[in-house]
Amino acid sequence: MDGNTTAIAPKVVNGINLDDLFELIGRVRSEPATGKTKWRVATTWQGQTRSRAEVEGFGIGGELVRRPFSIDIDEPLELGGSNRFANPQEHLIAALNACMTVGYVAQCAVRGITLESLAIETEGEIDLRGFLGIDPAVPPGYENLRYTVRIKGNGTPAQFYEIHEAVAATSPNFYNLSRQVALKPTLVVE
Repeated sequence: MDGNTTAIAPKVVNGINLDDLFELIGRVRSEPATGKTKWRVATTWQGQTRSRAEVEGFGIGGELVRRPFSIDIDEPLELGGSNRFANPQEHLIAALNACMTVGYVAQCAVRGITLESLAIETEGEIDLRGFLGIDPAVPPGYENLRYTVRIKGNGTPAQFYEIHEAVAATSPNFYNLSRQVALKPTLVVE
């Protein structure tokens, strides 16, 4: 840079760099292939009811972005586990809440609404008779999940309602849990 040029700081709302976000939106709008993402998690048994999920990265626009993470999973003592880590249901609900949290933060940011606080509480019941195969008439999973969003910021109630509706319409994990997703299994016996 020469002495006469000054850098313009990006506009950031709720920790979201709006310049980057609007650039991504524009790129995906004009070149839809750049918006294709691919996610992969490999899970291995660690003994008892413990497992470890390994993330190597994700794909975006046909390119691999490396980002290695490990997620340890267990069951409570009462369900045969060692109670060392959150169980699959807690991870599932946490993933739903985290995905919607990103949606609320981003939706507020693009509208210029500064958040003071945001919390999402989700709950549901699973009847173990279904999971344990005791009663085939009992579903093995959730029949419904209930969630409450507590949000505070400089938006109006009408704006927050509009954002609430937008998150339900655009959150990938809301979509994944509120609709049937086709699972295509392959079994490899070694």
